[in-house]
Amino acid sequence: MSAGRRRRWLPLLLFVAFVAVPLLEIYVIIQVGQAIGPWWTILLLLLDGLVGAWLVKREGRRAWQALRTALESRRPPAKELADGALVLVGGTLLLTPGFVLDALGLLLVFPVTRPLFRRLLTAYLGSRVTVAMTRGAAGRPGRTARGPGPTPGDDVVRGEVVED
Repeated sequence: MSAGRRRRWLPLLLFVAFVAVPLLEIYVIIQVGQAIGPWWTILLLLLDGLVGAWLVKREGRRAWQALRTALESRRPPAKELADGALVLVGGTLLLTPGFVLDALGLLLVFPVTRPLFRRLLTAYLGSRVTVAMTRGAAGRPGRTARGPGPTPGDDVVRGEVVED
């Protein structure tokens, strides 16, 4: 996605994040409050926060341990890093008051649903890496990534290395 295209999406993204989502949260809280009463709604929000904090702590510890195990066994920790990122984002969503973002946060943190979001995250990041690689090291569109060394048209200064 080009920088200009990204900038066109930014106002919409900010509107959704700072206007639409809070209005949706307020609406859902009011609806829940009308259905079960205000005190039960407050209690449910508090309980939701406590259970979410406990789950994030547990899953964050598991993700950290899995990352350490992967690094100690010298294998690429792609899955473990994705899980850690999802737990971090899910935990952040769980810290916000409301039911909608808490539900999304629980989906990101819960170990049963996390693999689905991990696949979505790796697919998105994989497409972004592919776009970055096709732009080349200088960031110019149309150039492909290449190995070390000059290509035709590059300026080359010949010399030798002198060690003292």
